[in-house]
Amino acid sequence: MQLPIDDRILEVLSSSGLILSPTIIAENIEKSREEVSRRLSVLTEHGLVEKIRRGRYRIDDLGEGYLTGDLDVSELEETNS
Repeated sequence: MQLPIDDRILEVLSSSGLILSPTIIAENIEKSREEVSRRLSVLTEHGLVEKIRRGRYRIDDLGEGYLTGDLDVSELEETNS
């Protein structure tokens, strides 16, 4: 984790406050839908993003905490190892 695309995905989800699809996120950060989908899977596994239903995601409380600096990503990686 901790790729620049991860931050951008979380920022789009946070700033919009909406449930978004990988396609919409990709269009807003100028990345491919496939790349965004792969990263969303990782972010979901770490609890930063919530999968609402197939192809629909929103930021979770942990993701908001990460963006505000209240959460150290290394803590997530240790607990999910």
